[in-house]
Amino acid sequence: MKRSSLFLIGSILVLAALGAALLAAPAAAAETPAQKEARMKWWTEARFGMFIHWGLYALPARHEWVKNHEHITDADYQKYFDHFNPDLYNPKAWAKAAKAAGMKYFVITTKHHEGFCLFDSKFTDYKAPNTPYGKDLIGPIVQAMREEGLKVGFYYSLLDWHHPEYPVDSIHPQSGDAAFREKMKGRDVKKYAEYVRNQVREILTNYGTIDCLFLDFSFPGKDGKGRADWESEKLLAMIRELQPNIILNDRLDLMDVPGGWDFRTPEQYLPREWVTMNGQRVPWETCQTFSGSWGYYRDEASWKSIRQLLTMLVEVVSKGGNLLLNVGPTARGTFDERALERLAGMGQWLTTHGRSVYGCTAAPAEFPKPANCLLTYNAAAKRLYVHVLEWPMGTLALEGFGGKIQYAQLLNDASEVRFRDTSKPGVADEEDGPIKNAVILSLPVLKPNVEIPVIELFLK
Repeated sequence: MKRSSLFLIGSILVLAALGAALLAAPAAAAETPAQKEARMKWWTEARFGMFIHWGLYALPARHEWVKNHEHITDADYQKYFDHFNPDLYNPKAWAKAAKAAGMKYFVITTKHHEGFCLFDSKFTDYKAPNTPYGKDLIGPIVQAMREEGLKVGFYYSLLDWHHPEYPVDSIHPQSGDAAFREKMKGRDVKKYAEYVRNQVREILTNYGTIDCLFLDFSFPGKDGKGRADWESEKLLAMIRELQPNIILNDRLDLMDVPGGWDFRTPEQYLPREWVTMNGQRVPWETCQTFSGSWGYYRDEASWKSIRQLLTMLVEVVSKGGNLLLNVGPTARGTFDERALERLAGMGQWLTTHGRSVYGCTAAPAEFPKPANCLLTYNAAAKRLYVHVLEWPMGTLALEGFGGKIQYAQLLNDASEVRFRDTSKPGVADEEDGPIKNAVILSLPVLKPNVEIPVIELFLK
């Protein structure tokens, strides 16, 4: 065969392969809004995920930032590495707890700010296989979560308080040590950025399909770090190449770059309304803790109740967001009993009330939120969900709902809730007063025996 023919055939094959790849997974930067919505569909329908913060900080058990808060040196922190041996680690138990809690995906810290890696990296000795435990911790949890049907997410810290080339900055544990700063001023952030790329490549290559990635975090400005330090655009390009369908958070300092992020991440607070960018609603996820710490904190006592957690979940969904709720495992590899109790309680409620969360979003503006209630909405099913936070005495007036409701029932047992529609001629009575375009629900005197009762409204 002639060389020209071979070249032509080869060119055709390359172009065909390239075209197929582009059709299969368009670059995030070139995505249409419809393509992005399709890529993120599983995530926006899931609504509830588990965050897992686990590392050497589980041994001191007094906050995951303990190395920073107490200005601990590498030498003094080494004792935690030398004694890290989570002998009770049972990833199948973790996965079953997440599944039973009603969670649909998980995100685990492959490396936190302390620099310790839970995975078997070729680029550092500061990793789980070199501790007394002696094994990779990430592979088993990925497999266990997949077996329970959960999507896989990784957290990776852009910070690293242990790496020899990480330049000392304002939040480094030794930031206030002038002598240390002077001694370490020759550190090369470009070498560190290469290390980050090498490790992110490992976690996105060695564990199959990774559904979401949470990089943490940029703090540009004086004595901080941002896109130039992380070489964020180079890192982004690699991520999109390795896992074209991955869903990426917003902490690479690339908010102005097309495809530089997929969702916003308000942390430890609830936005007052659906999160927007340039006046447009965007996907968002709030990450929250049971208490005030992400890592295991033995003596921290301000734990949220099951009811508080469920109210938070519903409020997040009512504003179009996701909740990523954190568990900090102990140094022996178990979930805190306080976490297990709350996960079980949330799962019990979601068993009968999950329809009001999964696949749901904010209610259309035509349905005003009643007092002491939260609304969620499933457009595909044409159903509206009224979460009643304070059980009323016999009736609940849904103003503005007149003429829009076909049927109503309690979600926990599918028992009918009778109602009057005051928009119909002759229906309103003296008890309704000025409420002329409402649905008046007739509720049982006794509150249903669930944490948060939900009324399911079938729309016309």
